[in-house]
Amino acid sequence: MLERAPSFPHGSGERLAERRRVRRRRAIIAFGILLLLLLATVIYGLWQSAVRISRIDVYSANPSLAEYARSEMQGSYLGIIPRDSFFFFPASSIRADIISAHPDIAAVSIFRNGLTGISIKTSDRVPIARWCGSTPDAARFDLNASSTRSNLVARENCYVFDASGYIFATATSTTQALNSFTLYAPLDNDSAEPIRATIAHSEIVPHAFDFARQLDTLGSPVTNVVLRDDEVDDYLTSGTRITYVLGHENDAFTALVSANAGLNLADGSLEYIDLRFDGRVYLKRK
Repeated sequence: MLERAPSFPHGSGERLAERRRVRRRRAIIAFGILLLLLLATVIYGLWQSAVRISRIDVYSANPSLAEYARSEMQGSYLGIIPRDSFFFFPASSIRADIISAHPDIAAVSIFRNGLTGISIKTSDRVPIARWCGSTPDAARFDLNASSTRSNLVARENCYVFDASGYIFATATSTTQALNSFTLYAPLDNDSAEPIRATIAHSEIVPHAFDFARQLDTLGSPVTNVVLRDDEVDDYLTSGTRITYVLGHENDAFTALVSANAGLNLADGSLEYIDLRFDGRVYLKRK
């Protein structure tokens, strides 16, 4: 037997739906208030001295680097979060400021030290050799000098560079570089200020330096290395110039060693040795 479905008074369904909307609205408002209270509590906590940076330790020869951190940690983010917060201090900005102001620094590491301190540690660039210009200055560089041949008369306007060819400081009389010889080479980008510039062919310059050090074993150290386009001139203390093609150091040294039995690189009797041609050695005696 079929039964009739129960009927509801007219409008009761709308009232039920409205009550549900009201409950949802109240739940959303309550959740929003709770979220705001939680956010306010977090912000309040971030402003407490127990979680704000007040101590900066610097592991470097230059303790003034701490001032870059103090300057960057002044103020707040949008007036809400303090910039010296243990959780949100601007480490990347501090690092960028220090490296920008000090090209002699290769890297900066920043560590949290407890809840109220940070430590800054720097790694200095290592000077590989002196760079004294794109080409030798004839007024200061005498290729035909008799005693200290091929040496600079003066060392002003020289700089030091690291293993990547990056020029980072002015050379002084007390500068100690890994190599005693001087490099003359063009820069990647012409610049009135060499500091922060990069030496051209920097990726293969180390091979040229290896070749220069190998020449020391043949009796006369290299004093100056001159890069000219794709060629290299090595000037020895004896006054001899050795020329070869950049990037062909192994071939050049093999050819030189094979001919070395009849050559004396130390007595100054040779004006130049040309190793630019495969397996052949051309020379000029004085």
